[in-house]
Amino acid sequence: MVEVGPPVQNGSENGVPKSGTFSLHNILSADHDSEAIENHPALNGEISRGWDEEATTRPAAEGCCIECEDQPAQLFCENCADAYCDVCYSAQHRKGSRKTHKTQVLESSRKPREQVEAKGEDHQMDTVEDDDGDEDWEPIASAQPSGAQPAMGSTVGEWFVDRSRFIPLRLTLGERKFLRLLEAALSVSEYTDKIDTLSFGQSKAKRIVAQIKELCAIMSGLLLSADYKAGQELFQDRDFQANEDFYQTVLELGRRHKIMNPDKMRTTYGKLIYILQDSQAPEVKDLLGFSCVKPINTVYSVLKESDALDMLRDDLINPATQEIHSEGRSRREIQRDIKTKERAIETLSSRYQRRGLSQETLRQCLYSIGDNHAFLRVNRDPCERMIKYLQDHFHPTQAKDPKNSLAIRSGKGGARLSHDHSKQYAYVIQSLTLWREILHDMFHLWSLAEEDLLSDSISYRLRDTGQGLNRVQPSPKTSRLMHTILHKAQKSVGSWVGSSVIHMGDHNVPNALLFIDKYTQIYRILLPICNTLNQIPNLMDKPALRSYIEDDFGSAGNLTKEILSDFFRHGFDGSGADNFYDAGSCIDGRLTSAWNWCSTLEKKRFFPIFLLTGFTGFDGDW
Repeated sequence: MVEVGPPVQNGSENGVPKSGTFSLHNILSADHDSEAIENHPALNGEISRGWDEEATTRPAAEGCCIECEDQPAQLFCENCADAYCDVCYSAQHRKGSRKTHKTQVLESSRKPREQVEAKGEDHQMDTVEDDDGDEDWEPIASAQPSGAQPAMGSTVGEWFVDRSRFIPLRLTLGERKFLRLLEAALSVSEYTDKIDTLSFGQSKAKRIVAQIKELCAIMSGLLLSADYKAGQELFQDRDFQANEDFYQTVLELGRRHKIMNPDKMRTTYGKLIYILQDSQAPEVKDLLGFSCVKPINTVYSVLKESDALDMLRDDLINPATQEIHSEGRSRREIQRDIKTKERAIETLSSRYQRRGLSQETLRQCLYSIGDNHAFLRVNRDPCERMIKYLQDHFHPTQAKDPKNSLAIRSGKGGARLSHDHSKQYAYVIQSLTLWREILHDMFHLWSLAEEDLLSDSISYRLRDTGQGLNRVQPSPKTSRLMHTILHKAQKSVGSWVGSSVIHMGDHNVPNALLFIDKYTQIYRILLPICNTLNQIPNLMDKPALRSYIEDDFGSAGNLTKEILSDFFRHGFDGSGADNFYDAGSCIDGRLTSAWNWCSTLEKKRFFPIFLLTGFTGFDGDW
């Protein structure tokens, strides 16, 4: 602690501090004694770290990346004299002076390669100056989907095995009854109101235990009222610890249901995760007497337990899990595909049936994989459709028509970035490609997000982030996968415009739960736009509406281009933040800008077209 008391103190003579003592007198004097500075208690380790300060970084383990510290090092940078994994090296050496750094492939690298041509930049500061700075930009190649499902009739290999590791098992009818009990109990619980607040009564651990026991008691009472016999058998001893398996199973059902159906449990899932997050604290576990968390049942875990993973390598699994579309197809074709799918399901369920693994369970596994395909179609495919719209209606390097130019200027129309047409085209297609890659691996991201949130070794801090009190918690596993996905997207488009900063565990994105929630909303932005554009030809079939569109927009093509150009300009212009430093061109700021465009749709002159096509809002059913 700096001495600011009276002049006569320990280490002073006649009111004059010694030259080697660190005091206010020495700080304000013109002659700064280096010995006094060296005696500062903080430099000598005499002051312990504050409660809200991050722990000092430890040196990376031998053979691991210097940046992420948990992946094997693959490249050694001769200029930096550090070893990196492929993802971290590309992120740190994407452009600028680091682009010319020379590397050596380490012998321990799994995939030896030629000398790496760096593409990265040092992106530690996410500022508008960094976004708008001069940079060498190259025209990007057409984005191609990565990790796509094997084509019908082809050999599936390990694709379904890898995907099934993170696909939750669909709930059965009996499990859905317990799910209703959980949702009812969570809806009346006031957990976060009583825990995430400043209190000077009971300790936080005791308050957490009391609230968790109250939730379990509510579920017990609901079960007893729904099935008296089952409730009596399960809760006759009134011992929470003895019923640990029941509580773990019911709480796991809620987590599994939410992952499969992001639209469900919108007001109760966050409460559920925060309850489980608090229950993982060691002091809470000791007081509670049991654990509330169990691993989520996935397709992979169920099949592996019974040694039936070969079903995921069977080529029949492709037709057994396919999605059957009706658009533009005859009834005969649809019925034929339905029968093919049903035969494939019955064949696989009978072929891999064994003791402990019934045909019904195998059908549930196949239906769960089909649910994953449906999730991708609704959430990921709108990104691909918007990429196709961009490529079909706009030239990559120059605008065909000044009215349809994608150029934006900072301060005009609410934009915070300044891009010419070619740069904005690249910026948009990169953002859409990144969103598509994120949604393709959403189940994997969600699995890691729950691991970070429910970790017993990573604690959170309750802080005011400007949007109320939030639980700020680091998410190392989720962040690692996000950097891998970003690296994949950067490689697929060939260049990168703007910042590569991923906010996680800060005031912008406090924890992995809010990060997941942000990206499950992408389809709510893109799907209404795609539906409106698809229905414009139907509007032209009606004489009155055709006259309106031709009088105001000239033609259906002009209307389509006006909607797209406005969205591609102002849905990706860095706007939407309440201050100068947030939003911008960082990874999360791109999504913030798109939401900001949605909030201004009513002011657009083409808004009546959205209403005529059945648009009710970006939070409706389509």
